Amino acid sequence: MDLKPYLYLFKSSLVGALGGLLFGFDTAVIAGATHALSAEYQLDATALGFTVSAALWGTVVAAMMSGVPGEKFGARETLRVAALLYVISALGCAFAWDWYSLIVFRFIGGLGIGCSSVLGPVYIAELAPAKWRGRLVGLFQINVVIGILLAYFSNYLLGTLPLGEAEWRWKLGVSAVPAILFLVMLFTIPRSPRWLARRNQIDEAREVLKKTGVADYEQELQDIVASIKAEHALPNEPLFQKKYKLPIFLAITIGAFNQLSGINAILYYLNDIFEKAGFGKMSSDLQAVMIGFTNLVAVLVAMAVIDRLGRRTLLLVGSVGCALCLAGVAAIFFMGQHQSLLIWLLVAYIAFFSFSQGAVIWVYLSEIFPTPVRAKGQALGSSSHWIMNALISALFPVLAKSSGGYPFAFFALMMVVQFFLVWFIFPETKGVSLEDMEKSLA
Repeated sequence: MDLKPYLYLFKSSLVGALGGLLFGFDTAVIAGATHALSAEYQLDATALGFTVSAALWGTVVAAMMSGVPGEKFGARETLRVAALLYVISALGCAFAWDWYSLIVFRFIGGLGIGCSSVLGPVYIAELAPAKWRGRLVGLFQINVVIGILLAYFSNYLLGTLPLGEAEWRWKLGVSAVPAILFLVMLFTIPRSPRWLARRNQIDEAREVLKKTGVADYEQELQDIVASIKAEHALPNEPLFQKKYKLPIFLAITIGAFNQLSGINAILYYLNDIFEKAGFGKMSSDLQAVMIGFTNLVAVLVAMAVIDRLGRRTLLLVGSVGCALCLAGVAAIFFMGQHQSLLIWLLVAYIAFFSFSQGAVIWVYLSEIFPTPVRAKGQALGSSSHWIMNALISALFPVLAKSSGGYPFAFFALMMVVQFFLVWFIFPETKGVSLEDMEKSLA
């Protein structure tokens, strides 16, 4: 058996998924620099929130717009631009000459995050044979959580070195190394056969299918061409119609509540949370690594059981678990006691979140819309997620200024609300064909 085609397919998919690693790294690495940035630029709570959320507003813009160049120039070429944006952002943050330049370079990094979050999974899905598609696309999500873990571990290691006041610059700048690797590796992978077929470059599409180990590549090529013709025959329906009101509601709520759980506010301000609870700098960095590791393990477990237990079941379990953990964190801050329990409550919270919302959101969004508006519906859910992420990340330090407990109490309440929404409104999509799902939602 010739393993060369399978290794070529895996390598190409892994390179596409590296955008997810940088996505996770760049969003989480700021946690180790917030305290130093506040001191360096005399930032109050509002300015710190804006500094952290600057990257997220870039992500919102790119997530909404990257589909156009991805369609025109191909996911591979557009990912090269995203990799270049990552490099510029990392080096720019490392050498930022004032607060305003730092904001600009963080925004540029957000453009890279938004672009890779949309086009990384698209590239892998278009390249992979149907029987491998689910597992290979899953590489992207795994790389996101690996990136978060590496960001926390990098912060911890750099914190042990005598870098002085330049420490935060190293923490933000070190992501230039994987970003350059990502850019170089993108020149070693093919364009996707589906995009090539869409551009009528049939011979090149056939060659890519052969290289990636597709047994009956001629039949696969015919299926791709037939699928593209069927897509072109679909009506260009507007999304916002009465008949789509339930899928629209589901997309907006699952995207919004994914962030109303407080997940990214916690990931971005993790070191500040521990510091406010009385932990030292090195202790905070090390505990962040523990939380990043829990995040990775829980996502791997969830991906293994999501098709057995179902999306709705995971969301219900996650809502209860997250609400209880968040209420416990809020109580610690309000009472000023039992700080030693904080790390365990946050570890449990991350496990519940990653096991539920973290694993479900993108799968659920891909299943609840009918074919003519599926891409628009996924974009709506993604936009709801990123906009809420940016707003909460900007407001978190302001809300936490007087007492760290208020934001966590709010997040706990939102998880209670989510539980009842899922219980009464969200349909189960496990084992239901997309066609049957369209009928039931209608």
